[in-house]
Amino acid sequence: METQQFLSSVLSQRGPSALPYSEDTKWLIRQHLVALTSAYPSLDPKTATFTHNDGRSVNLLQAEGTIPVSFQSVTYNIPIIIWLMESYPRHAPCVYVNPTRDMIIKRPHPHVNPSGLVAIPYLQNWIYPSSTLVELARNLSLHFGRDPPLYSQRRPNPNPSPNFNPYGPTHAPAAAAYTRPAIPPPRSYPASPYGAAAAVAAQTEDPSEVFKRNAVNKLVEMVHGEVVSMRKTREAEMEGMFNAQSVLRYREDQLRKAVKEMHDEKEGLEQQLQMVLMNADILESWLRENEAKVRSFGEGVDVDDAFECMDALSKQMMDCTAADLAIEDAVYALDKAAQEGAVPFDLYLRNVRLLSREQFLHRATATKVRAAQMQTQVANMAARISHYGGDPDALPRVRA
Repeated sequence: METQQFLSSVLSQRGPSALPYSEDTKWLIRQHLVALTSAYPSLDPKTATFTHNDGRSVNLLQAEGTIPVSFQSVTYNIPIIIWLMESYPRHAPCVYVNPTRDMIIKRPHPHVNPSGLVAIPYLQNWIYPSSTLVELARNLSLHFGRDPPLYSQRRPNPNPSPNFNPYGPTHAPAAAAYTRPAIPPPRSYPASPYGAAAAVAAQTEDPSEVFKRNAVNKLVEMVHGEVVSMRKTREAEMEGMFNAQSVLRYREDQLRKAVKEMHDEKEGLEQQLQMVLMNADILESWLRENEAKVRSFGEGVDVDDAFECMDALSKQMMDCTAADLAIEDAVYALDKAAQEGAVPFDLYLRNVRLLSREQFLHRATATKVRAAQMQTQVANMAARISHYGGDPDALPRVRA
């Protein structure tokens, strides 16, 4: 929490005391340092003065402390300083090993020059914005574990004691010429000669390599900016396409429902058309068969002779219906007579009971006859539908 407050304070300063970093990268610098201190608590961020090769002095952020290094199954702590230059994080930071008074830099070393400047592949191939200080510290530990850059010097001890170090290996491993690392004194750092070290490093670097690295970093930065812009544009287009797709799916469902309803309505109309055609055929057949009777109907023909039953079931149905309606009229007449007092009440009840029993028998007979007629009609309809090219299985089943 103190580290975060310190970084927020120094990076939010304005005016002459402001740190020379770009405003659009200060938040990323803060995140890098917070992640570094979380992963390596021994590294402490602070501000200090850095002297460039041309003599300019500038106030920059640095992370000073130690990183753990595993060498020959023993963990040592290598003191380093990570300087965040003005162009950070678009360009790599400057890293120096920071030997104490009882340490010396190994010469020659593949990654550390005599002035302490560190050059490892991760720094040389720094890519913005994917490269971070945490990964840099891990790479430093990996390379220094293979070949430690610092060794401790053996000092004469005026009070010899048993060969025992109560602190364990705390800094760099001892060189092969020395038998035991000395107990490290309290940490004290001499005046920093980093300006001269940077000048030596600049003289030793190949100008073509520097130009190539800067060109690659610039290209990577430009490509990253274009990729971010293109990604935002494509995301907006995809969002619009997703919305259009949802609307189209909704309309597709509505159209499917409408098509299904129209198909069902078409089937219903076709069935009704078949029924109308069959009924029209039946009426035409009846008219042809009874044409003579129709002509003579207006010449005093008896009403009972105007209609003829087609079969025994039709005649039975007509008789039962006529008897049922006649009994209904008789009961109605008895009700009126009973209300007017023309018929005694006991006689009224006896006649109604007899008529009701007879009416029940007629109605039961009519129900059975109707079921038989429906069965016969369904059979005829099936035959007619087959004749007109329809599906006989679409007809309803008649329950007897």
